[in-house]
Formats: sequence, C-alpha cells, structure tokens
Amino acid sequence: MRIGFLFNHDQIHQVAHSLPIAMVLAKTCPGVETVVITTNERLDREVERLMAIVGGTRPKHVRLAHKSLFTRGAVHALECVIPAAKLAIYRDNLDFFRSFDALVVAEKTTALLKTRYGLHDLKLIHTRHGAGDRAVGFNNASAAFDFVLVSGPKIRERLLAETGLTEDRLAMVGYPKFDLLKPKMLPEKLRGNGRPTILYNPHVSPHLSSWYRDGRAVLDYFLNHPEYNLIFAPHVMLFERKVAVSIDRMRLAFPGKVDHRYVDAPNIHVDLGSAASTDMSYTQAADIYLGDVSSQIYEFLRTPRPCIFLNSQGVTYQGDPNYLHWSAGQVLSGPSELDRALADATANPERYRAIQRRLFSESIALELTPSSLRAAQAIMQYLWGNEAVPAGLPMHGVDADVAIGHAA
Repeated sequence: MRIGFLFNHDQIHQVAHSLPIAMVLAKTCPGVETVVITTNERLDREVERLMAIVGGTRPKHVRLAHKSLFTRGAVHALECVIPAAKLAIYRDNLDFFRSFDALVVAEKTTALLKTRYGLHDLKLIHTRHGAGDRAVGFNNASAAFDFVLVSGPKIRERLLAETGLTEDRLAMVGYPKFDLLKPKMLPEKLRGNGRPTILYNPHVSPHLSSWYRDGRAVLDYFLNHPEYNLIFAPHVMLFERKVAVSIDRMRLAFPGKVDHRYVDAPNIHVDLGSAASTDMSYTQAADIYLGDVSSQIYEFLRTPRPCIFLNSQGVTYQGDPNYLHWSAGQVLSGPSELDRALADATANPERYRAIQRRLFSESIALELTPSSLRAAQAIMQYLWGNEAVPAGLPMHGVDADVAIGHAA
C-alpha cells in the first residue's frame, strides 16, 4: 500500500496538522510506503525542519513541480491574485497521484482529483487544519472526501448535520499538531519586561477579518500604550498577496503594508509569516488573545486565558455557530473599547474560564494516546479494516516508542 501526504499551499500553516501522522506511519508500518509530498521550497523547508525536530524514521519526501512551460507562465501571471500554482499542480501530476492508494490532505482543493480529473479509485482523506467555527469549514466540499479526521465532537456533529457525511466516514482523533508542542517562550524583543503580552491574530478573509477596518488602529493603540507587549502575528496569508480574496464569498480587499514605526516599536513584535507564527509559539506565550475568526483561538485555549474579539464587520453573532468562539471572551465593536476590555481582562482573568474549558473540550478531544497515533490508527482501520491492520501499529492505548509527543 502507498499513502501520500500532500502539502500544496503557498504558506506553511497546514503542515503541522498532518505531518505528525505521516511520521507515525513511517515509524510503525514499514510495509506501507509513506510519502510526504511538497510543491514549493517554503513547504520543503518546513517539512524538513519539523522532521528534524521529531527525529527517528522519516517518510520519503518528494517535491512536485509544474511540468509545462504554459502552466508555469500562467501561474506566474495569475499568482498575485489567485492560488494558481496550487490548482495547477493537480493536472500536471495526475499519473503521480494515480500511483497512490490514499492521499492525506489538510485542505479541500485536492478534491479536484476526483471531481474534475476522475481519480475515483484514489482514497482522499481530509485531516482539516484547525478546530474553528467558520462556515467554510462545514460546506459541502467536505463530502467529496472518502474519510475525514475530526478534532472533537463539535466538528463531527456539524459535519454530520451540514455536509452529508456519515458516521462511517468520520473519525475523532484529537489534534495531531499538539504532538509538536514546545515550551512557551516570548519573542526575544519582549522578554524580561514583565508586561502583559497580547497576541493580535486577525484573519485574512475580507468579509470576516478585523484587519481591513481596524487593524492599524489596533497597532496604534499598542504603540501608544507601552505598558503592554503586543505580538502582531496575523494569518500567514494576510500579506501573502497584494489582493486578498474570500474563498467562500466574492469579496476583495487590499491588506496594504505594515509601517516601520510598528516594527521598530520596542513593545511590538511583528511576524507576518515565519514558522513561529504557525507552530503555536505565540498562542503559548501570550497572556491575552485579540482576534476575530481564526481557529488559532482553540490552540490558545488549550491553556484558558482572557480573550477579546473585534466585531469589525458588525455581525449579529449571538447564537450563530460560526461565531461560537466569541462566547470565550469580550466582543468589542472597535479598538476604541480596548482600554476597558484590557483592564477587565487583566483584573478578571478567570471570568470566562469555565466557558473556555467547555468550548475547548467540545472542539478538541484529547486523550492519553497522542493524537497523531490516534489518527494513524484511524487511517489504517479505514483502509485495511480492523482485522488487517499492518503489524507494528498499536491499535489501543499509548506506546511510548510510537508516540511523537504528548499533549493530553
């Protein structure tokens, strides 16, 4: 059997959601050919970085490319607006993808291999990438996958109710990314001053993000309030292109640039897309979360702490499952309310603690068995059946020699 783990994106934020599963399979199932597939140099570096950190048996690593001059030219012309490189890679490598029994992915465009290119014998397994509440995570595109790994009961129930997926095509496995968790540490610039540290983490989607209306006012607030540290680490795609496009609605916006006065401020750390902005370094280190709709809120809530949300779009969010995470903290209509909100968060850090714990447990179901091992077990049970799982992969409990990490 041949199983591929495809990473086909402009940025690196999806890698940690499924690479740990590939490493467990490579270590425990030598009879299964496990192949990690990347499509650009940035992804190559991140895969190699994480595999070096984990150590041990490594899966085979293959880099794909666009094969025709026409494709490369079209990608170059269109990439500044749409993810042309990501979409073209499928058509240019159909024979390669056809050679696999299963392909494990963290995003949904790979469904084109079935819906457009007819690779119906290829089993597509979706790991998702986050435990968030956005509507796009529960659209009908999920039903194009043969098998879906979910982090917790909230995700499972919404997929069953909203997408047409059935119980036999879902497995709850926790959060493999947590198996790579490292000790928290503030950015060097902010260490040692003892000030409360706020993580501002706006999303990229124009119809959801706080950045386009309020982002610079947020940065100005902290520029003028040096009694706080600020980590500005937005979604890694926010500044990737000159134009941001909502994938679930036809909305365009211009992210612009981040002025040097923010970058140079002694109490502000700006990170527009390094590995630290995706590996939970900042969600671990911050004292207070400030954001809008990013699923990183659930990574932050692994350790309950105060949260503040900016309702820059003026949405009616009460009772809306797409904004469930906003019940974890204060919701502001704009940056002018930051004084009050930060004072309250500092004075009453446990105010939302019970709600946060409940939201986290509904979104991410952790167990003693590491999530990457649970995911590997679920994949092999799906592909082989309970009676024919390859030797070497423990099907119950914890095996210290197999586990990549432990985040329960």
